[in-house]
Amino acid sequence: MQTTAGRLARLGFADGARAERLLDALGPEAVADFDLLDDLVSAADPDLALTSLSRLVERDPSVLGALRADPGLRRRLLRVLGLSAALGDHVVRHPEHVTGPDPEEPLSHREELLFAVGADPSLPEPVASGENALDALRASYRGRLLHLAGLDVTGVLTLAEIAAELSDLAAAALDAALAIARAETPGWEQARLAVIGMGKCGARELNYISDVDVVFVAEPKEGVDEALALKSATKLAQAMMRACSTSTPEGSLWEVDAGLRPEGKMGPLVRTLDSHLTYYRRWAKTWEFQALLKARPVAGDMELGEEYVELVNDMVWEAAARENFVEDVQAMRRRVEAHVRVSEAERQIKLGPGGLRDIEFAVQLLQLVHGRTDPLLRRKATLPALAALSRGGYVGRDDAKALAEAYSFLRHVEHLLQLHRLRRTHVVPSDSADLRRIGRGLGMLTDPVGEFTTTWKRHALEVRRLHEKLFYRPLLQAAARLPSEEARLSTSAAHVRLEALGYADPSGALRHISALTSGVSRRAAIQRTLLPVMLGWFADAPDPDAGLLGFRQISDKLGSTPWYLRMLRDETAVAERLARLLGTSRYVTTLLLHSPDAVAMLGSASDLAVRPVEALHAEANAAVARYGQDAESSVAAVRALRRRELFRVACADLGGHLDIEGVGQALSELNDATVEGALNAAVRKVTEERRGEFPTRIAVIAMGRLGGFECSYSSDADVMFVHAPNPGAEEKDATDAAHAVAEELRRLLILPTPEPPLAVDAGLRPEGRQGPLVRTISSYRAYYERWSSPWEAQALLRARFCAGDFDLGTEFMALIDPLRYREEGLAPDALLQIRKLKARMEAERLPRGADPTLHTKLGRGGLSDVEWVAQLLQLRHAGMVPALRTTRTLDTLRSAVGEGLLDATDEQTLADAWRFASRVRDAIMLVKGRSADSIPGLVRERALVSRALGYPPDGSEDFIDDYRRTTRRARAVVERVFYEG
Repeated sequence: MQTTAGRLARLGFADGARAERLLDALGPEAVADFDLLDDLVSAADPDLALTSLSRLVERDPSVLGALRADPGLRRRLLRVLGLSAALGDHVVRHPEHVTGPDPEEPLSHREELLFAVGADPSLPEPVASGENALDALRASYRGRLLHLAGLDVTGVLTLAEIAAELSDLAAAALDAALAIARAETPGWEQARLAVIGMGKCGARELNYISDVDVVFVAEPKEGVDEALALKSATKLAQAMMRACSTSTPEGSLWEVDAGLRPEGKMGPLVRTLDSHLTYYRRWAKTWEFQALLKARPVAGDMELGEEYVELVNDMVWEAAARENFVEDVQAMRRRVEAHVRVSEAERQIKLGPGGLRDIEFAVQLLQLVHGRTDPLLRRKATLPALAALSRGGYVGRDDAKALAEAYSFLRHVEHLLQLHRLRRTHVVPSDSADLRRIGRGLGMLTDPVGEFTTTWKRHALEVRRLHEKLFYRPLLQAAARLPSEEARLSTSAAHVRLEALGYADPSGALRHISALTSGVSRRAAIQRTLLPVMLGWFADAPDPDAGLLGFRQISDKLGSTPWYLRMLRDETAVAERLARLLGTSRYVTTLLLHSPDAVAMLGSASDLAVRPVEALHAEANAAVARYGQDAESSVAAVRALRRRELFRVACADLGGHLDIEGVGQALSELNDATVEGALNAAVRKVTEERRGEFPTRIAVIAMGRLGGFECSYSSDADVMFVHAPNPGAEEKDATDAAHAVAEELRRLLILPTPEPPLAVDAGLRPEGRQGPLVRTISSYRAYYERWSSPWEAQALLRARFCAGDFDLGTEFMALIDPLRYREEGLAPDALLQIRKLKARMEAERLPRGADPTLHTKLGRGGLSDVEWVAQLLQLRHAGMVPALRTTRTLDTLRSAVGEGLLDATDEQTLADAWRFASRVRDAIMLVKGRSADSIPGLVRERALVSRALGYPPDGSEDFIDDYRRTTRRARAVVERVFYEG
């Protein structure tokens, strides 16, 4: 049979036998009172609660009757006694405080404490008259604290309410201390003295035991010399501080800390209002404005205090515009963290990583930066400020919720730590009994130690993550650097400001801004945070107006998509990258308008890295397989893939992560995958229509710039189609099927859809456009053996397998190699024919009116010039020099140098011109969104292209000079090597 001591141990008492003795000592009524026992075992520490109750009843036996008569009172008292040994000691000394304030005639905190020291609360400047005023103040303060703690631990008051009550109680204590100080300070009447609460006291979020941060401001009363008044006010302030901190038989209240005053502990304790303002205007450091964020008059001359707060507030909300403001606040947080003892860092809930300071610093920094232009953020307490930041879109809802939950949890833990001994501590103990008391105080009854530790660590990790995300958000530096009038977006000077930034149409820009930021939606609120900074980034781009318009269009397309604006707000690099792209490239803007979710790719450099060709082919083939016989849907998916990858390549190109050879390779490989996907879809469709086995193998041979891995953004896919009938198939039937596939492939890739088309051009096939679109490999062999001309051999220099049947493609390459790589080289008549053809092209194909020095393809020293030099070298020597057997222009030139067929200086000159012309051609497409081979003649368009190429805003003439000089040198090499060599 279980003993009483055993049952008590099972109920939660650590020492059952001792608990049994103490209960017996309370008397038979207490032993039989199961409600009393229930309240004891529900306390955080039943043993501590029972010990204090026993001492209290021993001091005043009538307490038991009062507790039995009022179950609510009993529950509150025992919950407090189970948490706080210090308040247990107090109530044993003052059992009259058990019942708390008189509910019939409730007094405010200020009234009760002033009455306790013998002062009249109705007077504007009460003076203490009671004996032992210091002891009376402490006893009365602790009695109120006992009552508030009871309301707190039983959940009657919320965290915000108890923090506000504790702050008001501290303010009342300061007023009572001031009354005591007046009684012992002759001449106190000479000055008006206001006590400004700072920190948690100022914000009405004080905890149970903390230094109370204050600043003193004084003014002489009428007719009093300022120096004399300040001397008197200083003595009064010193006496007030002693009245709070001095230790008496009733203990002390807390330290009054005036270290946040101007010049800190080195400055005068009391200053006039003008002296404060002069200091803040001239010498104040960043952290001082951060501290003033929470300033509130709490005692003394409240009218003077209100005037002080009103005047310093104007400076507080402009402080973020100071040079290096954000960096200074961040550095201050690091210094605070560095001073935490290493042995305590992991257990510090205030200053350590993931602690309260991480939340407070992040919230205050966001407030100070954005509060300049958003008065709704000007809250003193942390949780209301965090809620305002969330409502305004400055912090994501989920992030704000996580921070608020963590803050509330950590503040509850802080209260439980401090209640135990009423000592100022923020270090979580390591002793299991202490941890158990904290866990149970938080309502964790099953496994209080384990559950508390797990929850605490989870919150700390999340706080640290969000602190790093928000506190070091680069957008803060950018927003802080904005002039106030620009940050508001709505001043009368906005039109002039936008014009000065470089917007050609300020009125249009203002309409876009208004459309994006108007209203009370969360989306509009976030836009109001983003746009002031992004306007500057658009202005740094070549075309600010186009950038802002594109941003509005994309924002409208994405609508309320949750991740879009959140990503731009939280990841500044993405927002800046997007602004530069939209302000530079209409091509990129158009791609995004058809697929705005591609903005997500801007999140990291790895997302913008060009994908391996194998991955492109796999995804294209998977898209075709997914849609089965629906060829149009299949190729629509393949074209959507191409659009997304075009965006990726363009971003990498404009960002300087790809050189022009890399761009050409990426675009060519993307076109290969697109053609292969379309070919597979076309074969499926034709096979289904024929209702039988497809009768032939088919391969696509890349030609021209596609074959040379030198595609531009506007390149067609130059190809030839070859097929080989299956054994037993009729050639005509096979050719008809192959022709149907080729036509269907071409149709599918240019269907009118939002996706960029890819025109398939088979004009380089035998007999050109007059010849059959598709031939068998034997037909190609017969043609080339009998009819091939030098220009066809030259065209075949760029031929390579692109898509379809690999073995057939390999067989075709073997077929044409002897034709394009002749061992005997180029006959003199063929050489003459090629030179004449080149000269005729120069004379006839250059568009009428085009400046031959500015045409990137056919102009002097342009792409065609360089490519014909490379191809002539191949036709003359590749039969004997395997190194020249490449489809790439620059590889050919490099190999020619290695084989002694071209001077290295000439190769460099030609390569520079080819790269420059290729970059210009791509830049024209990127900037204008449509292709052109000539450098624009319009000054504005030319400037946009030059900026896209990396030239400064005034560098368009340098760009033209550089281009002409580079191509002129290349043309001189062409004249010598191609026409004379």
